[in-house]
Amino acid sequence: MSGLMEKLFPKAAAAGKTIVLPEGNDPRVMKAAKIIAERKLAKVKILATPDEVKSAADGICFCGLDVEIIDWTTSPLFDKLAGVLYERRKAKGMTEEDAAKMTKKRLYFGNLMLNQGMVDGTVAGSIASTPDMLRAAFHCIGTAPGIKTASSCFLMDLKTPAPAGDQTLIFADCGVNPNPDADALVDIAIATIKTHQSLIGTQPKLSFLCYSTKGSAAGDLVTKMATAAEKAKVRVAELGIDAIVDGELQADASLVPAVAASKAPDSPLKGQANILIFPDLNCGNICYKMTQRLAGAEAYGPILQGVAKPINDLSRGCSAEDIVGVAAVTICQSL
Repeated sequence: MSGLMEKLFPKAAAAGKTIVLPEGNDPRVMKAAKIIAERKLAKVKILATPDEVKSAADGICFCGLDVEIIDWTTSPLFDKLAGVLYERRKAKGMTEEDAAKMTKKRLYFGNLMLNQGMVDGTVAGSIASTPDMLRAAFHCIGTAPGIKTASSCFLMDLKTPAPAGDQTLIFADCGVNPNPDADALVDIAIATIKTHQSLIGTQPKLSFLCYSTKGSAAGDLVTKMATAAEKAKVRVAELGIDAIVDGELQADASLVPAVAASKAPDSPLKGQANILIFPDLNCGNICYKMTQRLAGAEAYGPILQGVAKPINDLSRGCSAEDIVGVAAVTICQSL
């Protein structure tokens, strides 16, 4: 178990929450559900038909565990949840027939349960694509108050602590927004700060990354990141959030105190950033994978953020233990 999970598992177990795992047709999900319940991280609801249970849960016994399997195709909840979706989307042109059709999809059914407070979080994506996950999340839940742009982050549990001593860094956005503008970057920053507060608990110290440090180079990207940093500082102050924000900064000036003292002596971060905001999806995705593969970091995510309630995506190559870890993250996000 990683250092991060050693902290999150007890926190999740103490919360007494319930999660829904919509992809009960995946044996990894069934195995993860048993582990979650055995470790008492949460109560678990699984969406699966009887035939799916026979094939996906072959050899797995949930006896004595707080696990409920729901056949959403015949559930008495169907009409209610379809009505909820219709009311949410009718202004966008959705008909009652359309709502019923969408509610037959397991991702929609699970997220509508979350909408109605029947569960506290959703974990899926071992089979479903990220676009399908996002579409269901937006249609059933929507973005958090004050946030227009939903995003994602990765929790990077480092093999060797960063120069400033942090064991866990958060990278954003590495999975959703291809080329966010300055205003979208501010939404990403605020959402990532809130993710850091709910999962890590130390003071968020956020850097807007760039190839330039405080005007050492020029260009549209420099302007975008500097503008985003200034706007984010204003938003953080307006919201009364205890966080340090700065940019634009190069990665070394963000993460290495000695380099910061030379390149950015006036930066309040002082080379101690624990949240890194990337200019675009290309940079973020490349950097998280390189940190994972070359530096031996554990990468948890993509963690969806900026959504009104906790919904998290899984890598389609995930293991059962990966699902358990994302479930723990999701539970902690709900607190």
